[in-house]
Amino acid sequence: MKKTAEKGFMMVEVVIAISIIVVSVLAAMSVTQKSISVSRQALHISQASFLLEEGAEAVRIVRDNSWNNISSLTSATDYYPVFSNSWVLATIPTTVGIFTRKVNVSNVNRDASTEDIASSGIDDPGTKLITVTVSWIESGVVINKTLSFYLMDIFSS
Repeated sequence: MKKTAEKGFMMVEVVIAISIIVVSVLAAMSVTQKSISVSRQALHISQASFLLEEGAEAVRIVRDNSWNNISSLTSATDYYPVFSNSWVLATIPTTVGIFTRKVNVSNVNRDASTEDIASSGIDDPGTKLITVTVSWIESGVVINKTLSFYLMDIFSS
């Protein structure tokens, strides 16, 4: 009878040891999977930051070629930077890998007395608010990163 009890106790010890090992391996696999996911997301955020800056530079180059290239753009319309011997803003969506980059141009108003940029006031045709947006899908969710800045007609007198 004593041998049977020892065998049963030993079997319980083996089951407990295997359970601990399985839980440890599963926990390690879960941590590894999460760290890979976080690393991938960090890489995408870094790439998106570079694409945002490149988009801003592309708009500045378009402005440097001629202010009319910027002032003639329709507000609240999405434009997409395309490099074809020089940067241009096209209305056809383009992607860079998994990323979609778009540019939006808005009119700017100035306060009549202070000439500061304001939400209402006199339209300033020599200044535009540029918003560059980079978006991509990460784990089934659309991620957007934006960069907004003012662009002025610095070449006209």
